Amino acid sequence: MNSGMRSGLPGSVVAFPGRVPNQVGFEREELQRILDLYGRMVAAGEWRDYAMDFTRDVAVFAAFRRTAEHPQAWIEKRPALRSKQGMWTLFGEHGQVLKRGHELAGVLAPMERRLVKAVGS
Repeated sequence: MNSGMRSGLPGSVVAFPGRVPNQVGFEREELQRILDLYGRMVAAGEWRDYAMDFTRDVAVFAAFRRTAEHPQAWIEKRPALRSKQGMWTLFGEHGQVLKRGHELAGVLAPMERRLVKAVGS
């Protein structure tokens, strides 16, 4: 056995025991993409406020036309569904599922198309 690999010796590498995270969150690139869309929707006059919620099972980004209303759209990240239908879901104003998928860009596509229509009109 290599003397540098025995546990307890100075300079040895010991694996840190894995643990389940207390909450699901967005990675930097994911949040950047979501906030980029949010900023463009604000500039188009579609959205005015947002909220985020992080629990053990899901991370949610909700966008509002007015603060006191229900969200106009919200995006959920559920890592437990990664191997099934995809961990990303886009919901509409009335709670209907607009898009599900494995990639965030594909799930945001309906909102991107809506933005093009809002700017074009």
